[in-house]
Amino acid sequence: MVFPSREVVERVRREYPAGTRVALVRMEDCQAPPVGTEGVVEGVDDTASLMVRWSNGSHLHVIYGVDEVRKI
Repeated sequence: MVFPSREVVERVRREYPAGTRVALVRMEDCQAPPVGTEGVVEGVDDTASLMVRWSNGSHLHVIYGVDEVRKI
């Protein structure tokens, strides 16, 4: 796995600060919530992945460069 640069991580943190509401567009995980599920960003980790509290109770991360969300 190639980790994103520090600059990318910082950009993602600015774009998705804690409290940002998102909706799932695509997630490559067999336990992923359904497309369209809404959630709240709780933070961004050191791999630029979004830590999301989903409305269905899940806490799966949105993996940078793999999964996709949109702001709502």
